[in-house]
This record gives sequence, structure tokens and C-alpha cells, in this order.
Amino acid sequence: MLTRRLMLLGLAALIPSAAFSSDEPHAIYPSDAEKVPYKFRKRLVKYKTAEAKGTIVVDTKQRYLYLVLGDNQAMRYGVGIGKKGFEWSGEATIERKAKWPKWTPTKEQIERVPKYAQWADGYPGGALNPLGSRALYLFQDGKDTLYRIHGTTEPHTIGSKVSSGCLRMINVDIIDLADRVSLGAKVIVQ
Repeated sequence: MLTRRLMLLGLAALIPSAAFSSDEPHAIYPSDAEKVPYKFRKRLVKYKTAEAKGTIVVDTKQRYLYLVLGDNQAMRYGVGIGKKGFEWSGEATIERKAKWPKWTPTKEQIERVPKYAQWADGYPGGALNPLGSRALYLFQDGKDTLYRIHGTTEPHTIGSKVSSGCLRMINVDIIDLADRVSLGAKVIVQ
């Protein structure tokens, strides 16, 4: 028997999955997680560390980002990392968090990719912006490193060496991470 509930579920299956809320001015696609190789999908894992709860540890060799939860647990996310010659490692703190951030290419990026010059004053935040739905800005000694942990609209790149040094995550994961971390959080990239 066709019930109203079954009919609504059937209609929902025809609509691309997107999460909309009053807080999100652009579509977020939870289905992006299905485009990420299984081993790079977000999950709770056992994680022994001496780092404090709230610390982010990035293992660039394995291409995982760990958010330390305490009690030998962490939330593990897959990340895309800097391509050869653009790798970055070190310790930093998150000094800024932005929703749907504006992307401004660096002078070096514009030199490498001249078409980026059209966005020298910034590319507005939105569904096509290279920083995705959120950006966490990494600072060392009070100075912006110009490196970010940010979203991406290219979920198939998670687990790859693809960026100019930034760490990219699918949009649903960076939203989750940004909601969990505080300004001043320690970030270790190794």
C-alpha cells in the first residue's frame, strides 16, 4: 500500500542529497563522502597521543587529519595535501575560522597560473570557491602562514597530493571539524 511516507521517501530519492539550513547559503552535499575512497572517510578511531584534547595532528604520509578527542580517541578525516614542491609541515595555531571564505590567490599562485590574476582582489565565497564551505587559517608566532585547512568541491581529490600546500577536506567534513575546534587550537602537520 502506498502511504504518504513511502511517497515522500521515493520523491526524496530523486532529489540530489544536499543539506540546507538557514546557516548555509549554499548547498552542501553529504553524498560527497561517497566519492571519497573508503579508507579516507571520516571515522572515530583509537589514537594514542600525548597531545591535548582539541589538537589537530596531520599525518601527510598517510593523508589523515586527526582531531584529538582524549581518552585515546580521535576523529579521523581524509585530506588532500600539497603536491610535490608545495608541501608544508610544522606547528601552527588556528587564529581565524571563516564560513564560505573569500579566496585570494597569492602572488606566487598568480605567477604560476596567470588566469588567477582576475581574482587578485579575492574570489567571493560560494559553491565554486576553491576554499569551499569553511577555512581554518594557520598562524605561527602571530603571522599568517598563508596555509589553510579548508573545504573542496572536488571530493575525488581527498587522499591525493593536489594543493598548493593547503589541506583540503570535503565540505561536510570541514564543517564538522570547524564546529569542533576552537580558535587557538594547536595544529601539527608532519
